[in-house]
Amino acid sequence: MQPIYLDYNATTPIRPEVLDAMLPCFQTHFGNPSSLHQVGRRAKQALEEAREQVAGLIHAKPAEVLFTSGGTESNNLALRGISEGMLQTRECKNAHIITTGIEHSSVLETATVLGSRTILSRQEVTLTTLPVDAEGRLSPSDLEAALRPDTVVVSIGLANHEIGTLQPIRELSRITHAHGVPLHVDAVQAAGKLPLDVDQLGVDALSLSAHKIYGPKGIGALYIRPCTALHPVFRGGPQEREKRPGTENVAAAVGFGTAASLAGQDIETHAARLIHLIALLWHGIQRHIPNVVRHTPMLTCLPNTLNVGFFGASGEGLMMGLDLADIAVSTGSACAAGSVEPSHVLQALGCDEAGAKSAIRFSAGTHTTEEEIAQVLEVLPQIVERVRRAAK
Repeated sequence: MQPIYLDYNATTPIRPEVLDAMLPCFQTHFGNPSSLHQVGRRAKQALEEAREQVAGLIHAKPAEVLFTSGGTESNNLALRGISEGMLQTRECKNAHIITTGIEHSSVLETATVLGSRTILSRQEVTLTTLPVDAEGRLSPSDLEAALRPDTVVVSIGLANHEIGTLQPIRELSRITHAHGVPLHVDAVQAAGKLPLDVDQLGVDALSLSAHKIYGPKGIGALYIRPCTALHPVFRGGPQEREKRPGTENVAAAVGFGTAASLAGQDIETHAARLIHLIALLWHGIQRHIPNVVRHTPMLTCLPNTLNVGFFGASGEGLMMGLDLADIAVSTGSACAAGSVEPSHVLQALGCDEAGAKSAIRFSAGTHTTEEEIAQVLEVLPQIVERVRRAAK
């Protein structure tokens, strides 16, 4: 059996067109985009064309897009930069940050550090981590109740990386804007799977990452609405509108731009195919394996994601068993690989420790086929039975 990859939420393979677009940047277009000579101007042109392509994916203006090293840096820059920018704009000493308990670690860890008052040069920074319901969805009324006069930023993920839940961002943004509070949205998992329009969503900042949309690793972007105060986290040169100093990774940016351009084509057709594949997988699991629970909502979720708990089995054991069968899945976020702690996302949904540790995530992608789903369903029941038996 050929290896089967069902971990597209962790990363994706680079598309051939992306690699072809990047290669000249290592050879003929290798210049520093800040240099004024021809070689530098050629690199600058390639960088700005890539920025335009990334902006097109989210229906933004190119000048509103900053290149970063990935989703993690984008999230850090948004939270830290907007918090400090708002403090300076308001000329106040206290700050309040709001997020949820199911965010990516790059949001939760950053918010926690900011909330510990070790980063922002102010007397008090407080953090509110809002609960979600059993499907991982935030209640707009809970957000509205949590907002305070000193709230400086709200950070909510559009699509959850583990269970695929989609948040009602349009409704949430109307609430934050009514209170004059910027809304940052982590859209890393949503890009390329759902149509994105920053104006329709009403967001003030939005994070992206290339390697989730068949682009290179090590490059991301942060959309910033022009009226949003953003304080730079790093100090150095004037690159990226003086918000993110350092010589830009032109080759990776060009790859990102090409991937973004391709990702924007036929999103709805691609999503429909993924929905069909995930439905085949879930119905097969229900039919052949007893005592399972679906953590991914049936509706209002990513089209490619299925998180399933197998009662009485270890998610890590299932992942290893599938890996031995040349099938790649995940127990959750790739950033948490090797962690012995249960998923914070599933615990936030109300799962106990055993339940949280019994889950695995399947995430389909461009290369996933019905034949592969059938092959997974052929070996998965025996692997589950074996892992459950070993746990007794």
